[in-house]
Amino acid sequence: MTELVLIRHGETDWNLEGRYQGQSDVPLNERGVQQAEQVAKRLQGQPLEAIYSSDLSRARQTAEALARMTGAPLHLDPRLREIDQGRWEGMLFEDIRQRFAEAFERRKRDPLQVAPPGGETVGQLQQRVLQAVREVLQSHPSGRVAIVSHGLALAVVKVQLQGLPIEAVWDHIPPNAEPEIIEVQSL
Repeated sequence: MTELVLIRHGETDWNLEGRYQGQSDVPLNERGVQQAEQVAKRLQGQPLEAIYSSDLSRARQTAEALARMTGAPLHLDPRLREIDQGRWEGMLFEDIRQRFAEAFERRKRDPLQVAPPGGETVGQLQQRVLQAVREVLQSHPSGRVAIVSHGLALAVVKVQLQGLPIEAVWDHIPPNAEPEIIEVQSL
């Protein structure tokens, strides 16, 4: 059995502003850097076989703090990136809900099939993220491994592991820099 430590990156200015980040490479803000250090200190002394992280700055910075504190090797994997939000990236959440109300509601009801304009469906996100996590589990069939990623990317992992329908994904987005440990046999 493998223990997965799921960690969403620390805070960014776009998190504070309520902007969709998607795959835009937004770095941690000052509070996010502090959060990364705090989560690393919380996990210090707990053995980690490895850390797998999205290659986007905000996740990578969080994972690097964890690697420094624990000594675990860090592996960057672009499959662990956040969903591609297409034309919605950088927009305020409230503006998206108003300007793209119909598309926003369709996506919420049918996340597997409906994407933001020019973006990725939750189904496409789910496919690439779960493939990466399956490979992590194959490489580490026991022990503890950290995965540092993004809100929606981690939410698809959580609903899969809990046997929930994908439409529940919106309710399982984790807070910034709060580790969640899940025991996994297979995915």
